[in-house]
Amino acid sequence: MIVSIIIILIVALIIIALWVGAMQQRKEKKEIERRKELTKLKAIIEESDDALMNSANIPLSEALIRTLQSRSYNALIEMSSLSPNSKALKTRLSQSKELLEKPVEGNNSDTMALPNNDKQLIGIIQSIKKIRSIIRSEHNKGRIESATYSMEDKRLEKLQVRINIDSQIKRGLSARSASMVGSARQYFEKAYATLSALTYSDDYITAKKNELEGYLNAITKELKSSNEKALKKKAEEEQDDLDVLFAPKKKW
Repeated sequence: MIVSIIIILIVALIIIALWVGAMQQRKEKKEIERRKELTKLKAIIEESDDALMNSANIPLSEALIRTLQSRSYNALIEMSSLSPNSKALKTRLSQSKELLEKPVEGNNSDTMALPNNDKQLIGIIQSIKKIRSIIRSEHNKGRIESATYSMEDKRLEKLQVRINIDSQIKRGLSARSASMVGSARQYFEKAYATLSALTYSDDYITAKKNELEGYLNAITKELKSSNEKALKKKAEEEQDDLDVLFAPKKKW
C-alpha cells in the first residue's frame, strides 16, 4: 500500500514537473515573441521619425506627414499593449497623440535644390525610396486612400527622377568643362535613356530631353571636328615624311 502511494506521488511529481516545465517554456516563448514584436515596432517608429526629420531636405505634403505621424502613433499603441506598465511608452504615446492634433504645413513641390555633396545626394534619394516603400505598405494595410497614395507616390517618383536627371546633367557639364568629352557624353546619354524609358511625359521631361539632345549634338560636332583635325594633322605629318624621303639628295 505504501509502495503504491509512493509510486503515485512520484508519478504525480513527474507530471507536475513536466507541466511546470511546459508552462515555463510557453512563457519564455511568449516573451521571446513579445520582444521580437517590440523590436519590430521600434524599428517602424524609428523609420517613420527619420523620414519626418528628412522633411527639411525633402518636400513632404501634409498627407505624407500625417501618414508618417499616424504610423508612429499606431506602432506606439501596439507597443503599449505589449508593455502596459511602461511609463516611458505611455509618455511617448501621449506626445505622439498631441503631435497628430497639431496643424502641419506641408510642401507639395516636386522640385528641390540639389546638394553639392554626392553623399548627401545619395542619402536624399534613399530617403525618397524609403518613404515610397512606407506609403506603399500603409496603403496595403488600408491606412491611406488609394487616390492619395497614387498622387503622392507619383509626386515622389517625379521628384526622384528630377534629382537623378539634374545630377547626371550637372556631372556631365562638369566633365565637359574639364575636357572629359567621353565621360560627359556618357552622363548625358544615361540621363536621356532614363527619360526615354519613362511611361509618362510632362513639360520637365520634354525640356530636359531637348536640353540633352542639344548637349549630345554639340559633343558629336566637337568629336567630329576633333577627329577631322587629327586626321588632317596625321596627313600633314605623313606628307612631311614623304617630302623628306623623296627630297633631292644634296651633293657634297
